[in-house]
Amino acid sequence: MSAKQPPHQRKRRRNVLELLHPGTFVTIENHPSDLPPFQVIECRGGLCRVRQQAWGQHVQWEVEHRRLRSA
Repeated sequence: MSAKQPPHQRKRRRNVLELLHPGTFVTIENHPSDLPPFQVIECRGGLCRVRQQAWGQHVQWEVEHRRLRSA
């Protein structure tokens, strides 16, 4: 017989997020094949600011970190 463990002893599944450094190129969930990867500007608090190189320095998009993958 196995006894149930108290809640504080149960192993919890955690979502492991990939470490994305500034300058890293990433794709987004369902990324179109004809769209170049995005460049990471900064990640903080579960959100990452990314941009396309063709957009220029001042045009950025904020995306949830969990939606990004290294290119």
